[in-house]
Amino acid sequence: MTQKHHQKVVLVGDGMVGSAFSYALMQQGVAEELAIVDVAKDYATGDALDLEDTAPWTYPKQVTGGHNYQVVADADIVVITAGVGRKPGQTRLELIDKNLTIVKQVVDNVMAEGFTGIFVVATNPVDIITLAVQQFSGLPEHRVIGTGTALDTARLQVALAEQYGVAPAAIDILVLGEHGDSAFANFDEAQIGGQSLNDFNKKYGNSAQDLVELMEATTKKGGAIIGRKGATFYGVATALARIVRAILRDESMVLPVSAWMSGQYGLSDMYIGSPAVINGDGAKTVIMAALSPAEQMQMQRSVEILRAVTADALANFMK
Repeated sequence: MTQKHHQKVVLVGDGMVGSAFSYALMQQGVAEELAIVDVAKDYATGDALDLEDTAPWTYPKQVTGGHNYQVVADADIVVITAGVGRKPGQTRLELIDKNLTIVKQVVDNVMAEGFTGIFVVATNPVDIITLAVQQFSGLPEHRVIGTGTALDTARLQVALAEQYGVAPAAIDILVLGEHGDSAFANFDEAQIGGQSLNDFNKKYGNSAQDLVELMEATTKKGGAIIGRKGATFYGVATALARIVRAILRDESMVLPVSAWMSGQYGLSDMYIGSPAVINGDGAKTVIMAALSPAEQMQMQRSVEILRAVTADALANFMK
């Protein structure tokens, strides 16, 4: 009888997003081992001790915490949430310099231990940081994945569900492009129960502008949450857990993530929000979402914003 592979996830960065991710993972029957690494060693150890007490009511899982990168050597997945978060009124792109410095140290430490698994990145600005993690690590592009527009998509599903009185999961829609202010939705192709979202919208007496305003509210929701409680973490942490589950269970689930472009949408050499098939290989297959001409222009706007920031930010790190 073939022995089942012992699945192991390592989290680097035990802030609010990281801690929420660990808790979400404890609620799911995936991975036999979770190791938490953070510069605040005692906090990470305390978090692990706290989390292991959930096991009797959820699933058995070995949980450890500390600041020893040796734990990544046999990991299947390293999740990176390390970095500074947004403050009220701050954009994700404004975090780039500080978070590149932090993530460079993380990746160097991880790779020094011979890590050959998959990176899943949540540190903002996530599209650029995901690219940096791939370049710093040298791993194949499909083995480095960012959370991308997974959270944006969920937020829009929630808003539309409230508008139309259906479950969020019943809404087939994608938010694409930058995980940031230039993100956009494929409204023209979206559906609810097989019916065009645009037709559904008209039946409710709404206009196309109403959808635009919902999307604008979606891109601003993170800032609205930060303004009230100082940070956002449950939504992105759950998105992280969902991506990790798709990898470890080899699900081939299509999820909107920050994926490597190799010709899709006419793009190459960058990470950006798009649906991709997530399985044990990572994000090997990127699905090019159908876009209207107007949506193609929105994608190009996201690309231009990301490329402009990326060129300047990475220049010093890749010398």
